[in-house]
Amino acid sequence: MKTTNYSTIADNYDKNQFRSDELKLDWDLKDYVDQHKKTDYKMLDLSCGTGLYLEKQVPLFQGININWNGLDASKDMLKKANEKVRNVDLMHGYVERMPYGSDTFDFISNSYAFHHYVDKESALDEISRVLMVNGVYKLHNIAIHEMPKWWVYHYFPSAYEEDFKRFWEKELIYQELIKRDFEVKLRMEYRMEQVAVADYVHLAENRDISVLTLISDDDYKDGLEKMKSDLKVDPGKQITNDFAEVFFISRKL
Repeated sequence: MKTTNYSTIADNYDKNQFRSDELKLDWDLKDYVDQHKKTDYKMLDLSCGTGLYLEKQVPLFQGININWNGLDASKDMLKKANEKVRNVDLMHGYVERMPYGSDTFDFISNSYAFHHYVDKESALDEISRVLMVNGVYKLHNIAIHEMPKWWVYHYFPSAYEEDFKRFWEKELIYQELIKRDFEVKLRMEYRMEQVAVADYVHLAENRDISVLTLISDDDYKDGLEKMKSDLKVDPGKQITNDFAEVFFISRKL
């Protein structure tokens, strides 16, 4: 499978307002803290990128003694994270060989990243290793197999072909977590709606969505031109768009 070179999109990554708009209090982390009364906690944002999640969560958990950590494979993304977060230990490293001791973390958050891991089995082995017994691993990602009408696939059909190579189906992820002695709860969020193409064309132009960096330049230009052509004909054009997210809340037994 192809891999995304995040150094090419680090500067544009935070310009996608959908990434910041969706961030709210992490209720799964709050539930963990509420259910496990401890003097301190160690939390890891795995594949933390530019630090959007950490920037949002750290202030919301003020008054709770949480040691915040972030790990990412891209030095350019970490540079952006360092510009926006404080009191967080940010480290460069790879999920397949994390620079942490065993049984280190109470809670690991892993959002929109699992599909990037080339060796997903080793990634899960490492996640299990660095997580404490009774600790929680939260895997959050889009569920591409449930969203064939996503606007990206509508205009850039070769993007689905690339994503199909990168994404495990949710049943496979579930079974691999069970195999590693996790107690797993899976939930999904799905929506289908009419969306205005004009609201998304700037995201395509930004080309910060990882799969758009993996398709050929010709396929990318064709899709972008189709969006602009549709808007010339009908500035108010709408298409059917679906979007699915999957959450695995997994407790290490």
